[in-house]
Amino acid sequence: MKNLPKNGILIAFGELFLKSEPVKKLFQKRLINNLWFFLKKEEIDFKIYNFRERIFIKTDQIIKAKKLIKKVFGISWFAENFFFPETNLKKFSCFVSENYKKWIKKGETFALRIKKNRKIIEKIAKNINRKVDLTKPKQELFIEERKRGWFLYFKKIKGLGGLPVSSSGKVLSLISGGIDSPVAAFLAAKRGAENIWLHFHSFPLVSKNSIEKTKDLAKIFLQYQPCLKIYFIPFQKAQMEIKAKTPAKYRILLYRRLMLKIAEKIAKKENCQALITGESLGQVSSQTLPNIKIIEETVKIPVLRPLICWDKEEIIKLAEKIGTFQISIKPAEDCCTLFVSKHQTAQGDLKKVKELEKKINTSRIIKEALRGGLTGSFD
Repeated sequence: MKNLPKNGILIAFGELFLKSEPVKKLFQKRLINNLWFFLKKEEIDFKIYNFRERIFIKTDQIIKAKKLIKKVFGISWFAENFFFPETNLKKFSCFVSENYKKWIKKGETFALRIKKNRKIIEKIAKNINRKVDLTKPKQELFIEERKRGWFLYFKKIKGLGGLPVSSSGKVLSLISGGIDSPVAAFLAAKRGAENIWLHFHSFPLVSKNSIEKTKDLAKIFLQYQPCLKIYFIPFQKAQMEIKAKTPAKYRILLYRRLMLKIAEKIAKKENCQALITGESLGQVSSQTLPNIKIIEETVKIPVLRPLICWDKEEIIKLAEKIGTFQISIKPAEDCCTLFVSKHQTAQGDLKKVKELEKKINTSRIIKEALRGGLTGSFD
């Protein structure tokens, strides 16, 4: 590293320090792999150096790299920085004294923020001919001493936080194409879960709009997860049979239970450890506590609901931030609303639901749906 150029990006992780040393090393490796994938995908010229508490990316394509790094989970903050590959304090102090006028204009105040060895503050500060202000300085110089040299940076940029994708196993996310479900998938990814998506559609009873929306949402999601597999499962035959044999007010519950049964089969095949839905408590009739209980009773796999206590305004705000909102609001027929009346029960009866399910050939419907499904891989 003696010949390492000074330009680059310093990356700090947050929660990883709460982990044991073996787990921390594993998670750090996942993060490095994800960074490598995204940077390579955009054809950025770079090298990654792994420190015990930091990751340093050597690159001259700073602006382009920062744009990508901002969307990588597992990063607490990052900063454009200089790496000075010299452990000698006197030489580093000379480097600062020779260059500080480029960073701190005449008349501006400054503060040194030293990590690790605070005893070096006076030795460095005495060579900077500018006024010190530790409370509200115009410019801050962050300095970190490491075994292999010094890091110097001026501004920390907040990262996405969370854990590196793929560090917490795999989940199957049910994606409707609406506002909520992509946000729920995003939050699952933030906790380190690798997403596989499942989209139910009613083509050819309706157009392919929901399918195309899901593909468009996948393109946005690939900014946060390296690759994505999607199952597109036809649901129109199931809906027609449920419509013909059950009362309208219970159809949405029967739809949802059947969807989870199909999802559980796919999750088992893909080694997913949980299902993710975009449900928010009380948002619609199927998302009341009694109905949530009825819906998830049909499967044994955990059903996680990242948005369960969020209101719509909060969900929309995050959807806008991550870039899915404008796609989600495009018109498309939701397969769950097909053949469903406006007056659904908000407090279903599990015994009644099970009686109605006996009128439906559930096993046949599941087999046909899975047989008619298509998969797509995106990266």
